[in-house]
Amino acid sequence: MDVRILSQVLYLRATWRQRDGWDAARIAAHQEQALHRLRAATYAGSEFYRRRHAGLHDAPLTELPPVTKAELMENFDEAVTTPDLRLADLEAHLRFLTQSGGDPARPFRGRWRVAATAGTSGRRGIFVWNRSEWASVLASYARVNDWAAVATVPGKPVKMALVSSRVPTHQSAIVGASLASRFVPTLRLDVTAPIDETVSALNAFQPRVLVGYASALRPLAAEQREGRLHIAPAGVMSASEVLTAQAAAEMQDAWGSAPFDIYAATETAGIASPCVYRNRHVYEDLVIVEPVDRGGSPVPPGTTGAKLLVTVLFSRTLPLIRYEMSDTVRLDGRGCPCGRSFSLLEDIEGRMEDVLQLPGRKGSASIHPNVFHAALDDVATSGWQVIQDPSGLRVLVAGITPGHTTAGIRAAVAAALAGAGASPLPIDVQVVDRLERTALGKAPFVRALRPRA
Repeated sequence: MDVRILSQVLYLRATWRQRDGWDAARIAAHQEQALHRLRAATYAGSEFYRRRHAGLHDAPLTELPPVTKAELMENFDEAVTTPDLRLADLEAHLRFLTQSGGDPARPFRGRWRVAATAGTSGRRGIFVWNRSEWASVLASYARVNDWAAVATVPGKPVKMALVSSRVPTHQSAIVGASLASRFVPTLRLDVTAPIDETVSALNAFQPRVLVGYASALRPLAAEQREGRLHIAPAGVMSASEVLTAQAAAEMQDAWGSAPFDIYAATETAGIASPCVYRNRHVYEDLVIVEPVDRGGSPVPPGTTGAKLLVTVLFSRTLPLIRYEMSDTVRLDGRGCPCGRSFSLLEDIEGRMEDVLQLPGRKGSASIHPNVFHAALDDVATSGWQVIQDPSGLRVLVAGITPGHTTAGIRAAVAAALAGAGASPLPIDVQVVDRLERTALGKAPFVRALRPRA
């Protein structure tokens, strides 16, 4: 690990711990000051934002137009504040890492960390951070352990196992490679590897903290309950995918405590994570989050937004100001027994792309993933997926619990869809050894049919 980054991460963690006692007014004042600095730096260095915010440089944040990933990528060379960074060069760097199997932690030109999104919900995004920004990214993930109060043993480093993508362009791979050192012994495991290999590696490593996609942790919980996996993590961190109540209960049964459900994204790094009471607090000193409706108007606390606008207060190289994410989340005020005044993020229901549009009795029916959760969470031992094909739906069940059959599952899904207003359609239920994963190793619950270009 880069010693300069390590020292900066340690400094940031110590500084941020002092913010835990801030009240709402102090948090708001910090946001205002940090936003002012962000916008000043952005307008000084980014032609794209100067043009996009023309006449609004002194306007409130809520009056600024949102920016989508597609817009940012189309204007990347003008959006960055460093003139010698070009999207084509960054893409070439990522191609080299992918083709050569190079070290994910290797910086571009010795200075920049670069990561890409998978593009499963649209155009692939390329994001870049300088050394200072990357320290903030790493510290935001390290904050998860601080807020979860993961117990440490004096004189012993916290051993962390990360079960996620090993694709060198994915942020989780870059973060894992960046953290790995004698100070943070890190075992990086490929989520697509055979389960017995993962179990063997974890048994040998004995992690203090286990981090992974929900779709990777649930099978490991089953392995623990079956007696093949023998680890006792002080904290189990689920990230990058929706964590269902069923999966959380299985993990708690396996390891004795409920998992911590982390909310993060490639573009933003950490957005929110739980305290010891499992209440998820927003990192309001690092990001400003705005749940909005489909028209872009803010929704009141307690209401789930149709999408989310995020402003990253520490971003400078590629500023993100009111950056649009398709996540549907709900904020619900403040107040927690842990004493933190940071806003509570009550629910993450997924992304707009996870909502299937099916023929319905009244034209078209929007089928939220919760329709499938209700029908499938209890029938699969290691997870499930619903994949929309031109001919209908494929339902993949990774292991089937006793008392259930494929015919019964098909009937349950059909009944759930009918109850949600969908017309009958072909449903193919398959029991599989493993779920289908994206290029970055994620196993989304619902995969909608992508329209042809």
